[in-house]
Amino acid sequence: MGNFLRAIYTATQNSMADIASFYRSKNRINAVGDVLEYFVKDIFANTLSETDENKKNIAYEKTFSYFGNANNPPDLMLINGGDAIEVKKIESENSQIALNSSYPSAKLFADGPMITANCRNCESWYERDLIYAIGSIKKNKLSLLWFIYGDCYAASREVYERIRTIIADGVVAIPGVEFSKTKELGRVNKVDPLGITHLRIRGMWNIEHPNKAYRYLNIDYQANKTLRLFALI
Repeated sequence: MGNFLRAIYTATQNSMADIASFYRSKNRINAVGDVLEYFVKDIFANTLSETDENKKNIAYEKTFSYFGNANNPPDLMLINGGDAIEVKKIESENSQIALNSSYPSAKLFADGPMITANCRNCESWYERDLIYAIGSIKKNKLSLLWFIYGDCYAASREVYERIRTIIADGVVAIPGVEFSKTKELGRVNKVDPLGITHLRIRGMWNIEHPNKAYRYLNIDYQANKTLRLFALI
């Protein structure tokens, strides 16, 4: 089973700043964002040095109960009710992190509106701790990696749901417009006279980078280092 502290140890014991070249050399992946997800997956499964794909996949199955998809959080969940992991790749070490349609989460809940049925049913669970893994990759180099627990980073879901509900209710209250039920902020049907145009109204959530959110900690980021890893628990 994967373990957060062991994952940190594995990452620090394997000097691999150029992770994009490492995974591309194995014909594993092309997209840089996916490269970071594979790296996070490997340090939790302790499979960075494993070259046998069958053994690697067996280790993944023993470590994770859920592997995620491109559109719904989380990206990974540790087996037996362990932590959920959301991987975010950016270039800048200070720019905001795009969360798209999902607001920040202090915890992951099985009844969350963005959770898929596969995620909800992979195990018997209701609430999990959530780790944000935020990596800065520029020119294929992983220069900065933050691991931060959601309850150190985000407010309770009631805070975000309140804002979301107010906006969604206000949109639906617009007179003379035909709406349909959606997980987004709203969907307008038959906008044009022919009734063939539809409008999706989506929330696009961002959150400040931990470098900015926790600048009061006066961390020495040592920008000249090959790879810097920080964990906030």
